[in-house]
Amino acid sequence: MNIKIKEVGIYHPKTSVNNDFYIDHFQKQGKDISRFVQHMGRKDRYINKNKDENALTMAVEAAKTVLGKAEMMGKDIDMLVFSTQTPEYTFPTNAMFLHNAIEGDKHTIVMDSNANCAGMTVAVEQASRYMKANPNVKTALIVGSDYNSLLCDPEDEITYSNYGDAAAAVILETTQEDAGFIDSVYAVDSKSRNNIVYPEQGLANTLRGEASGKYIKWIPFDGSESMNHVMESFETIFERNNLTKADIDTYCFSQFSLATIKEIQERFNIDNKQIVYVGDRFGYTGTSSPFIVLHEGIKSGKIKRGDYLLFWTIGAGYQIITMLFKY
Repeated sequence: MNIKIKEVGIYHPKTSVNNDFYIDHFQKQGKDISRFVQHMGRKDRYINKNKDENALTMAVEAAKTVLGKAEMMGKDIDMLVFSTQTPEYTFPTNAMFLHNAIEGDKHTIVMDSNANCAGMTVAVEQASRYMKANPNVKTALIVGSDYNSLLCDPEDEITYSNYGDAAAAVILETTQEDAGFIDSVYAVDSKSRNNIVYPEQGLANTLRGEASGKYIKWIPFDGSESMNHVMESFETIFERNNLTKADIDTYCFSQFSLATIKEIQERFNIDNKQIVYVGDRFGYTGTSSPFIVLHEGIKSGKIKRGDYLLFWTIGAGYQIITMLFKY
């Protein structure tokens, strides 16, 4: 039994903000970020300006979109996973609100998931493996949504000018076709766990009023060492599945940094035609990032049924996941 991606949908706020706003914003602080936004590959990003909108409402819209495209109803979903690092609630789970919004079935498995920016990719991987083990779960709805701009310090150019807000949703289903989830590799190095932190001094201290904690604490760090894990993960995936880099039709990379994508591309000699880049239009959307790549690749006709897809992304701390799918 294989687990394939049946359909994918996205949602983003209406307001798109270009680099000029952020360059001007930081010039007033005596900072020139022109080279930084170019290095990160930014031009525009969708930013939530609506006080009635948040990660949960974006998730609901993405979920309804993907269900409509798949011609399915909420009651058709056996498993529902909501991945976010900006939850509206800690209890009940945000997935409970999502389940209610799509009128899910009473037997649906419902849960929240958080692996930071790697979250939705991890959720798809975990759900795929679970579905392979449980024959009663034939469909799964995985939604990833981050309201990133909410947590960005207007005095911090790394986060404030880089992030965008968006949600993505995929429907997984069991199939006898030669398609779907194939393999995955994790790489974790927790020594960098204190470089990106929210709340800055922990939830307990913040809620007791002993610490401020409105924005992400981001300590600049050298992430080049993670490239060794990327190389090892890719090589492991290729070797275990008798593939080469040329066999991958499209690489669905994290859109955090264009420079990182180019470095991976150079190290593996990956052709431009194997890359879909959307970070110049969406900004960095966190957990949903690789699946917005997937959506845009399908929409453009670049990604087709039968293609090999390699997902790669990284979460704070850091946690890397590389996942192989046959679309």
